[in-house]
This record gives sequence, C-alpha cells and structure tokens, in this order.
Amino acid sequence: MTTQEPITTNSATNLTVSADNAKAGSMGQKLLISGNAIAMRLWDEQPGDGEQKQAAARNYETVGYVLSGRAELSLEGNTILLEPGISWTVPEGTEHSYKILEHFQAVEATHPSARGDG
Repeated sequence: MTTQEPITTNSATNLTVSADNAKAGSMGQKLLISGNAIAMRLWDEQPGDGEQKQAAARNYETVGYVLSGRAELSLEGNTILLEPGISWTVPEGTEHSYKILEHFQAVEATHPSARGDG
C-alpha cells in the first residue's frame, strides 16, 4: 500500500478532518472539512444547550442529516421534528431556530462555506 501526498487546491492541503480533532465553531459545532464553496460541520448537543436556539437568518444554505437524537426545527412558521435518518434544508436567508429534545447529533453542509461565523 502506498501513501499519496496531499493534493493542493487553492492553497488547501487538508483533505481530511477527524471529528475528534476538529476545531469548535462559534455556535458550538465541530468544524469538519471545507472546500472553496461548501463546508461540513457536526453538531453534538444536549437538551438545554442554549434552550430554544434564537431565531436567525443566515447568508448561506444549509442541508443536514440526523445521526441520533431528536430536535425541533422551526422554519417559516412550521415546526419540523428531526429524528435519526431525517434530512432537512434551510434555504439561504430563511429565519429558523432549533430546540434540542434529546442528545442530538447531526451533520450539516453549508453553501457557501460557513466556517463557524454564524
């Protein structure tokens, strides 16, 4: 088995990120891998972590997938139950908030790339 040197694209040499070593973002998420136009992050939250997350509209689109636990996503006047195996999207500029119901783990991707700046 041979080891390849990392491929460099736009000065990026990190092609993998371990969740165990990922940096924390400003909202408590783990910042996973990112490219020039998309980023991934991991949420690992308990009920009461920020209680009901304050509603916000972001300048990026988010898609997510629930690994474990349950949360409620409030989006445009609707409440959506997020459970394992469910995927969701929050369009860019849409006001939304989350409420963690039980230990919750989910992966999200953002476009354009959101790197912990909210």
